[in-house]
Amino acid sequence: MGVEKININGLNIAYELLGDKGAPAVALTPGGRFPMTTAGLKELGQELAKGGKRVLLWDRPNCGQSDLNLEGDSESGVNGRTLAGLIDALDLGPTALAAGSAGARVSMIAAAARPDLISHMVLWWISGGPIGLMGLVGHYYGEAANAMMGEGIEGITKVYGWSDFLANNPKAREEMLKQDPFELIEKFQKWAAGFIAPEGSPVPGMKPEDFQKFKMPILIFRSGKSDVPHTRRTSEWVSELIPQSKIIDPPWGDREWVERGQDVRSGKEKGLFVRWPLLAPYILDFTKS
Repeated sequence: MGVEKININGLNIAYELLGDKGAPAVALTPGGRFPMTTAGLKELGQELAKGGKRVLLWDRPNCGQSDLNLEGDSESGVNGRTLAGLIDALDLGPTALAAGSAGARVSMIAAAARPDLISHMVLWWISGGPIGLMGLVGHYYGEAANAMMGEGIEGITKVYGWSDFLANNPKAREEMLKQDPFELIEKFQKWAAGFIAPEGSPVPGMKPEDFQKFKMPILIFRSGKSDVPHTRRTSEWVSELIPQSKIIDPPWGDREWVERGQDVRSGKEKGLFVRWPLLAPYILDFTKS
């Protein structure tokens, strides 16, 4: 079928479907601003399709070939509602959400918004902890804000996270370069504040009562002790807030996040998610009923 686009809540969203039409659906969502073409993601999708799933790959707003979006209460909130809208618009039926890092946060927000659409959730690398969340603020917005104060709006086109998206999406780049940098920074200030987790919750955008909306089966992979952006305590806390959830160790060692980052920086690996296909047997087994 290849990559197509569909309008969800006024945004053109790029997506691709793998596997047989009518098969039980699984939606995969990566982290960062990484697109659906990031190494490891489609490979995971292909394994799930071989196992009999209909797999949804998609680019969140401000990622890949989807539209630039500078509206809304928070990026994660917009992305979560977009995912729910996409599943609904594509008429995929009850859909399992499988996602890591930012994708896990987006998937939880989507499931809280439309639990009727979601059959299962499988989550890993759930971002959390003061250092991890403050790091995300700097990564997503702080570096861009400082770059724009130094070079004007052009500065954001050179910042990691935004640079690839804007270089490979001409429409988004054109729209971004029309923005007033001071107004954009004010928007980023608002979005940055959205990374403060509500009291009683480890996840930005998720109040404690939001977890109570989850009645579907949920599998959580416990984060490594060495994983600072996705602390072990965060994964365990999320599990504690969802009584029916199951938490297990992942099919890799404690230093997976650290080692993948080292490999990417050294040029040894093409991305942080290259070993995600190892999760396929777990996802298939967990979502079989």
